[in-house]
Amino acid sequence: MRRPPSTGRRLAAPVTAGVLAACALVLPAQHANAAGSVVKVTGSQGHWQLTVDGSPYQVKGLTWGPAVADADKYMPDVRSMGVNTIRTWGTDASSKPLFDSAAANGIKVIAGFWLQPGGGPGSGGCVNYLTDTTYKNDMLAEFPKWVETYKDNPGVLMWNVGNESVLGLQNCYSGDELEKQRDAYTTFVNDVAKKIHAVDPNHPVTSTDAWVGAWPYYKKNAPDLDLYAVNSYNAVCDIKSAWEQGGYTKPYIVTETGPAGEWEVPDDANGVPEEPTDQAKADGYSKAWQCITGHEGVALGATMFHYGTEYDFGGIWFNLLPAGQKRLSYYAVKKAYGASTSGDNTPPVFSSMTVEGDASKVPAGGDLTLATRATDPDGDQISYEVLANSMYIDQGKDLTPLKATDLGSGRLKVTAPDKPGVWKIYVKATDGKGNVGVETRSVRVVPPPVSGTNIAQGRTATASSQQTTDYGDCPCLASAAVDGKNDTRWASDWSDPQWLQVDLGSSQSFKHVQLNWETSYAKAYTIQTSDDGQNWRTVHEVTDGNGGIDDFDASGTGRYVRVNGTARGTGYGYSLYEFGVYN
Repeated sequence: MRRPPSTGRRLAAPVTAGVLAACALVLPAQHANAAGSVVKVTGSQGHWQLTVDGSPYQVKGLTWGPAVADADKYMPDVRSMGVNTIRTWGTDASSKPLFDSAAANGIKVIAGFWLQPGGGPGSGGCVNYLTDTTYKNDMLAEFPKWVETYKDNPGVLMWNVGNESVLGLQNCYSGDELEKQRDAYTTFVNDVAKKIHAVDPNHPVTSTDAWVGAWPYYKKNAPDLDLYAVNSYNAVCDIKSAWEQGGYTKPYIVTETGPAGEWEVPDDANGVPEEPTDQAKADGYSKAWQCITGHEGVALGATMFHYGTEYDFGGIWFNLLPAGQKRLSYYAVKKAYGASTSGDNTPPVFSSMTVEGDASKVPAGGDLTLATRATDPDGDQISYEVLANSMYIDQGKDLTPLKATDLGSGRLKVTAPDKPGVWKIYVKATDGKGNVGVETRSVRVVPPPVSGTNIAQGRTATASSQQTTDYGDCPCLASAAVDGKNDTRWASDWSDPQWLQVDLGSSQSFKHVQLNWETSYAKAYTIQTSDDGQNWRTVHEVTDGNGGIDDFDASGTGRYVRVNGTARGTGYGYSLYEFGVYN
């Protein structure tokens, strides 16, 4: 999942592309091996085709997500979709059962080799392709070794060197040095291609990047590539004109495509990327395939993203079958590849989903009602589940189920998360037949309103310790916890106990306290008052804190009020966005 270097945001989820190959270490039973195929790029300028053992071959593919150990479980389903090719990002000792399972099901593999800094923005470690001869020599030795190992496996279609490193190098270099590194990287890719060809003349070699802007580097520095490869999502229909205008003399395949990614959509009212609906995602696959097949004689097919089962932030955005449940996108790909869907039972379809009330001001821990409209094309009974995700707060990818009350007519009531920030809320509609529809909206969770005046706001605050270094969002001084802002914070040293206190200026009575914890919260703490800042009285105690918003009645009188942390909830210090004391 990628985007051009001019934009600043990237989906953090799905894309476990670079580690997918490493998550499959349990090997299934070995399949019988037959002779490998002879795969060629044939034809002339603008009239190319891929052939396998002399017969034309159009890549109708999917990127592969499950573990190698599950290949036998999922490969028949992949075949039933009209798929003839899968793509991986890494090839090593664990790959043989995947190749064998693919071959046994009439499927071939675009076998990847991973190079740093792969995966586009924010992924992979930096390599100096001008000077790091050790890394380059290691890869020049390793990749041909696996080519030698698997070249006669009938599951192999072609070799794919690297993934989005021309783009990813921008995370390591800039200016003239970036250009030099991109030239050096693509020159190295050509060196790898020559090594592979020497070992295996019967399978093509390509290289994937995230944007067609990488192709001029390949054109200049990698003449030994048999074809190009590109990852492109919402912009996939622009590839044809870019190829024509670039004066290229090689065909290409699209190695990742599908609906618009997080980096390609506008922000919603809460300032986070507006995820496409299920129907829009399905349409994205259909459109992509139309544009690819529309570049006849040049585009040789695609491996669309993604045959994955992860049920998390990225999985909901892109996976065709999260948790093994099939979505509209699954059937859109199946139809695009020419497999019949006429007898299939298909997923529930959402026509709308809204958040009742103000989605930008949802009180933490308060009621949140979602209004949905979903129907099932096959008349199956629909069951609903509501989940929440904190990606835009703490980069969390997991989806957490929320207990929902069905109010009827598609209205579902849940308790909002108690941590402030923008949450993704998902409604999952299942039909009991292995299909699922999922829609999502964002809500901005805010501290619940409190009656009375916050007598601590703007007063003098001190602490047992505070982070004074200019790093990240710090300095994080005591005063930040009483400034009335939920995006500044106090942070303590990483030890117990720690305290933060506020001087009210004179002895005052209060009846309520609200604490807005950052990720580093207090598991155990007390609220105390004092007349002189030396002798303290405890008015409230918490022993089972879980962070987020702590909102409770606590009566006391004194000039000083403090939160005294005695047990941290994390390995870090204590961190408070706001310490509110209300009369």
